Amino acid sequence: MNLFCDTLSVSISQEEIMPEKSIKKDATDKRDAWEKNRQTVFSSSSKTQNHEWFEAEAFWQNFGPVIFDSKRWAEAPAVAEDICNIAGLGKESTILDAGCGPGRISVELAMRGLDVTGVDLIQPELDAAAESAADEGVSLHLIQADLRTFATDRKFDAAINLYTSFGYCESIKEDLSILEHIAAAVKDNGWFILECTSREIAVKYFTEGEWFERAGKTVLTQFAVDGAWEGLRSKWILIDNSDGSRIEHEFVQRLYSAVELKRILLAACGFKTAEVYGDFDFSPYNQNARTMVIVARK
Repeated sequence: MNLFCDTLSVSISQEEIMPEKSIKKDATDKRDAWEKNRQTVFSSSSKTQNHEWFEAEAFWQNFGPVIFDSKRWAEAPAVAEDICNIAGLGKESTILDAGCGPGRISVELAMRGLDVTGVDLIQPELDAAAESAADEGVSLHLIQADLRTFATDRKFDAAINLYTSFGYCESIKEDLSILEHIAAAVKDNGWFILECTSREIAVKYFTEGEWFERAGKTVLTQFAVDGAWEGLRSKWILIDNSDGSRIEHEFVQRLYSAVELKRILLAACGFKTAEVYGDFDFSPYNQNARTMVIVARK
């Protein structure tokens, strides 16, 4: 869930990955179908009290359409293809999508014949993912679980954690437990691909705020640095363009440098190798990096 880089348009653009007219229509159709599915499952859910902000279903109900707009769906096929190429995955390869959300990438991987297991904390997001998979005629194994404590006897050929779905826990210990539990689910010689906003990327693209319109909302953003670039504090304000209602949300993403995360994966998570790249195309992690992608092998 990459709110910071999303507002700065750091993610792959539609024009970079597919012919414009066909992908815009396809992505819009997929996004609209997902939105219809998620409205159904959220309206039927009764869980309202949670400990962490990212556990609150109300947050995803309000901010989901902003986070996962048609552009996010448009980039999914290219990202899924990159994942398969990086890890050498093909039909019937097993993959764990840790923090799968509404199944953007999970569904695309399943469409390529992979055996996909998606794990997420929010049940309505998993229900929406199941509906999206059904719409595409594929199946997913979906598990409602907290990645801080997730455990499985199954071992996967690869695992992924994408779109800055990492760094939001209250403590560093909890962040590390997520990586440890993902690593435990990967086979020997298997792969783990982590893509998120690192400290370097946050510095490169930092802005104090901006505004834009998306999903029928006017979105106002404010950003500030916590500590010595130890975290990025983000405040998002959504104003409904139809009735003027206003929703605010503030959170902090803990920032790790690429080297810190590489060392954690090698020293604490049992990976034998870990390489850092500036995108899924193996481009260098330097001043031109679009994002941070770590490819680790167990």
